Amino acid sequence: MRIAVVGAGGVGGGFGAALAKAGADVTFVARGAHLTAMKNTGLRIEGGRGETHLVPTQATDDPASIGEVDIVLFCVKLWDVESAGAQIKPLVGPMTAVIPLQNGIDAAERLIPILGREAVMGGVAQISASIVRPGVIVQVGTFMRMIFGELDGRRSRRAEDFLALCGKASFDATLSEEIQTELWMKFIALTTNASLTAATRQPIGRLRDDPDIRPIFIAAVKEVIELGRAAKVALPEDALDRTLAFIGHIPPAMKASMALDLERGNRLELPWLSGKVVEFGRQLGVPTPTHAMLYGLLKPYIMGTSG
Repeated sequence: MRIAVVGAGGVGGGFGAALAKAGADVTFVARGAHLTAMKNTGLRIEGGRGETHLVPTQATDDPASIGEVDIVLFCVKLWDVESAGAQIKPLVGPMTAVIPLQNGIDAAERLIPILGREAVMGGVAQISASIVRPGVIVQVGTFMRMIFGELDGRRSRRAEDFLALCGKASFDATLSEEIQTELWMKFIALTTNASLTAATRQPIGRLRDDPDIRPIFIAAVKEVIELGRAAKVALPEDALDRTLAFIGHIPPAMKASMALDLERGNRLELPWLSGKVVEFGRQLGVPTPTHAMLYGLLKPYIMGTSG
């Protein structure tokens, strides 16, 4: 199976390396020093799941040089969705599946006008990993899971084939017939974790059980659940309990990628996380005071401080 991984950061690099190790023909689309390092010395994944060193690593900055593939794992930052979506058109054939694995809730909707509805699936990535230096990605903890599925809920041949490949790789994979529900369940936890770990500059383990901070977690989670219900998403009745249980099992050292971007002075995905919660709240008439506060606190850093 031919796979293109667009964006070789913690998510794309982690899953792409595992799929390559399982025998897939994987090419990474990257840029800058990270691309140079992958070409020269390969891609190295370190952390709780052990070490993988992918040598040689197939990598390029030109999607057109790859040709049509079976699967595109689309892992760019949320502000690059439209521009990167246009650049990957040469990768997409009649049966190609593009699986967005970003944070946020609307990447698939944003890609459909560019690539066509048939090309786009829904995807959820659950992994805590980041580039620590060019060519090297470190994963926090051992949890690594991908959930994907057709947006209309059908079990397609291409999805079944990809599931079989994932079964040979070293991570958990689920083919979901309710991918919108899965996307929202991730969004509920992710947008809360991202804004709170960023606003406090602290890992999750310092926050989730603090008696003064836990009520903020709960309030933020409840706001996104109410948004999902107002948007007619089929969320489970115990969405709050499931989300708090998930947060409770995250490795204590985890910081969301947005918190890491803040520390590095990089641009933030805030407008598509707490900012999107606030936007949806206004549209649907759902109060979102906790996320509005978090958005306001982080707003001065949206465009980064390193430049």
